[in-house]
Amino acid sequence: MKLSVLELDHNNLTGNLPQGICRGGSLEYFTANDNQLTGPIPQGLKNCTSLKRVYLERNRLRGNISEDLGVYPNLKFIELSDNDLYGEVSPNWGLCRSLQSLSIARNNLSGKIPAEIGNSRQIQRLDLSSNHLVGEIPKKISKLTSLLYLFLNGNQLSGSVPLELGLMSKLLYLDLSANQLSKSIPETIGNLSMSFYLNLSINRFSQRIPIQVGKLTTLVQLDLSHNMLSGEIPGEFQSLQSLETLNLSHNNLSGEIPSSLEKLRGLYTVDISYNELQGPIPNCQAFLNASGRELGGNKGLCGNARGLPPCTPFSKKGHNNNKTFLVVMFSLLSVSCLLISSIALLFAFKRKKDTDEERQSNARDEIFFSVTPLNGRKLYKEIIRATKDFEAQYCIGKGGYGNVYKAELSSGDVVAVKKFHPLHTGEMADQRQFLNEVRALVETRHRNIVKFYGFCSSAGHSFLVYKYLERGSLASVLSKNEESEKLDWNKRVNIVKGVVNALSYLHHDCSPPIVHRDITSNNILLDLEYEAHLSDFGTAKLLNPDSSNWSNIAGTYGYIAPELSYTMQVTEKCDVFSFGVLALELIVGAYPGEFLSNLSILTAESIPLNNVLDQSLSPPPPEVVNKLIFILKLAVSCLNINPKSRPTMHTVSQLVFDHI
Repeated sequence: MKLSVLELDHNNLTGNLPQGICRGGSLEYFTANDNQLTGPIPQGLKNCTSLKRVYLERNRLRGNISEDLGVYPNLKFIELSDNDLYGEVSPNWGLCRSLQSLSIARNNLSGKIPAEIGNSRQIQRLDLSSNHLVGEIPKKISKLTSLLYLFLNGNQLSGSVPLELGLMSKLLYLDLSANQLSKSIPETIGNLSMSFYLNLSINRFSQRIPIQVGKLTTLVQLDLSHNMLSGEIPGEFQSLQSLETLNLSHNNLSGEIPSSLEKLRGLYTVDISYNELQGPIPNCQAFLNASGRELGGNKGLCGNARGLPPCTPFSKKGHNNNKTFLVVMFSLLSVSCLLISSIALLFAFKRKKDTDEERQSNARDEIFFSVTPLNGRKLYKEIIRATKDFEAQYCIGKGGYGNVYKAELSSGDVVAVKKFHPLHTGEMADQRQFLNEVRALVETRHRNIVKFYGFCSSAGHSFLVYKYLERGSLASVLSKNEESEKLDWNKRVNIVKGVVNALSYLHHDCSPPIVHRDITSNNILLDLEYEAHLSDFGTAKLLNPDSSNWSNIAGTYGYIAPELSYTMQVTEKCDVFSFGVLALELIVGAYPGEFLSNLSILTAESIPLNNVLDQSLSPPPPEVVNKLIFILKLAVSCLNINPKSRPTMHTVSQLVFDHI
């Protein structure tokens, strides 16, 4: 009998793992994480080329990782964090071409990061944090263009951050903190346009903060503290409308804080202590609620925050006239102040560093974001309260990637919360759906697309927050006789118009265009007025004009365009086909499977309207009959087996506008 799956995790096991664990050469899935295992990694794993997933984190395994592991052509996930492993990061990881997640954090690794790691192009998560790695960050790491998470913090890396890092445009989390990186922060950092979390703290960066940081409009947390940055805080920070946490403390920043930061309505915490800033603080809650510790150690700040003097015309001019007074005072107290300050700063830095390290660790566990007047943390607490921590009684729907809950906030607003299934550390399947949906929804604003309020992301806990739509899904309405009868012909025509408008917007008004890839009646939600709202962007793909846009097949069986079974190339015409199925479904009142069995001979003439109309409804009035005939013809044209012969959604939109 060949062993392919072995799960030993969370069992308080002690001792060594058996050496012949891959005898037979068929082991694919091996989990032994969260035990108290000691000793080396089994020798049998070195040549176990069948491996696909390995989870050994949070044990006390010892050994030279450079010698104990080999090359694994099928390996997708490997998690070795929180052990006592030593040695160097092997260049052989670059030969693991299927690898999606590599985590060896909090061990005793040494040496340099090999440039060859850039050859493993499928990696989405790379975590080498809290080791003893030295040298520069290799430029070839920028070849990891699929990378979502990069954690190199807590090492001894030096030199400058490579300019090529800006090529990693999909990067969501970047943590390079607690190293010895120097020179300036590269301007190309502004190309990381999808990033939520950026931490460059506790390094030796100097010169100005690049204004390009202001281009990171999805950024939630920004930490540049404990460096040697100089110059003024860029006014471009006003564009960081998603920002909740800002830490610029312990630098050499000067001048006044830009008043435009008042526009950052979601900013929750701010720390600008120990700089040379002066003048009034911005009139927003993050600054007004900041403590003396978070504002202290500056040249002369004023405002309505605790511990600051009120601003006056005199103080706003920079306190020039009291310079002589300050010189005298500092002359009298220089010796005692220097002594006390040195001791205080020593302890403050130690405590601050511990706090920063804890904050950095926590940041990977929880990231909040909100596009509502509520900030992310408040929204999160509200949802936990309203659903009693996601009790079953509040669940209103279940799907492959998670459940949907109804939550009534204290304001009286009702939201829908899509909670993704808990993730195994390093697992990417559900996480990828979650991140796809966030990317798409952050960029879209349309009356026929479900309104997005925000999200929470953590190591094993992720959810999205939407506007709650009272009627539920179109599929649910069509499946219930009483509800289906209320969905009269005029309402169905309007639903077609709404879906057309949403898809035309995604394909032709978004840059880059967005292909939904799962247009079904389950993903069309209806409000009280039966207006359609497109939802569930978990499989959505942003089309890159500079790439081939090939992808694994995604979507719901019966709605997927036939060409995806042999080309795997995603285009807008895939959505056009799915729309054709949906339009027919609205006319028939159920999934139109019998009409799709032979697409090559399907024509509008082969489907007489009277034979396909939903029999649960009364016959349509004459003025509606013409609209339904038009929709039927339009649906058939969208179902053309040749994608090049299908109309674009822009054309469909124009035709609908002219005829309905």
